Amino acid sequence: MKFGVVVFPGSNCDHDAYHVVSKHVGQPVDFIWHKQTDLSGYDALIVPGGFSYGDYLRAGALARFSPVMKAIKDFAAAGKFVFGVCNGFQILCESGLLPGALMRNSGLHFVCQHINIRVENEKTPFTSELDAGEVLSIPIAHAEGNYVCDDLTLAELEDNNRIIFRYCDENGEPSNEANPNGSRSNIAGICNAEGNVLGMMPHPERACEELLGSNDGRDIFRSLTKAVERMEGK
Repeated sequence: MKFGVVVFPGSNCDHDAYHVVSKHVGQPVDFIWHKQTDLSGYDALIVPGGFSYGDYLRAGALARFSPVMKAIKDFAAAGKFVFGVCNGFQILCESGLLPGALMRNSGLHFVCQHINIRVENEKTPFTSELDAGEVLSIPIAHAEGNYVCDDLTLAELEDNNRIIFRYCDENGEPSNEANPNGSRSNIAGICNAEGNVLGMMPHPERACEELLGSNDGRDIFRSLTKAVERMEGK
């Protein structure tokens, strides 16, 4: 089993993701520079947060053209796992691996705080160690986390259980007050139709140690590790 953490110019959560994989789930992991195109040695990829290319055009819009993205599309098409966090979520949407787009927060301000998200679907490679309805305390740090999509896309996401996380209050109730960025239907994370690509705006890699205020993100990475083990056992 081997993980890869993709690094773009401007990534700043790559070392966080590397630390979690190497220390908390105890798996081999490499940094993958954005110009690399051979991903054959990896079982799962993490596209981390940050400001790829400085967000100079639009968050994720330039990173989608990096050489590694064609390889990541082929990697996902082969059924392997891709996990995008924050800027990584934006990149996956911009590249077409996930539907919809991430726009400026409804309050027009950068938001950095711990929030609550509810597990909507526990039957994915990324949530198998969690329970449906479980509330996680996870930090956010973004200015463009407002998930938008058209009515048909939202219906498809709802009908096929592709909404994986929703912003909620401490009791697990989604509400406008609990939505930190205005995301449609309180969406905090979605997966692709095949279930092997996940994008989420909150940062679970920053919630894997009690010292940081929460370890609620750890089971997302443990779930992914279990999924790779199951795939290797086939």
